[in-house]
Amino acid sequence: MFTAWEPTAAGVLRLPSGRLVRGRGLSRPLPAGPSPTFALYLLGHEPPPVTWEARWLRWPDFWLPSDRTAAADALREAWARAEHERVEIACGGGYGRTGTALACVAVLDGVPSRQAVAYVREHYASRAVETPWQRRFVSRFE
Repeated sequence: MFTAWEPTAAGVLRLPSGRLVRGRGLSRPLPAGPSPTFALYLLGHEPPPVTWEARWLRWPDFWLPSDRTAAADALREAWARAEHERVEIACGGGYGRTGTALACVAVLDGVPSRQAVAYVREHYASRAVETPWQRRFVSRFE
């Protein structure tokens, strides 16, 4: 039986469609509760192995993804899988890259791109999306 994230759990973003995506910083311990069934890791180096299905995007700290086409494909996959799976999106700290990715996922879910950063800051973390180029990336994401 599929068990979704708890919508009130720390780091869980509820999208307008009702899909839940957990954002987190890999520098902190794994939260209590169920493990993800799919994770998207946004790091400048390959992440350590995990026991669930995971995809790695090369995305240096404070910057943008190295391959924007691969990033768009991975974000679309994360959004689609969040309908029926526990999806986690994470970077080192859980704010800049993770917030940027969550804002892009919010765009895929119907949030207008010019409002997506504010949506993620309100519903996930006030520090989400740290740099001007990350904000611009979200505003241009389709």
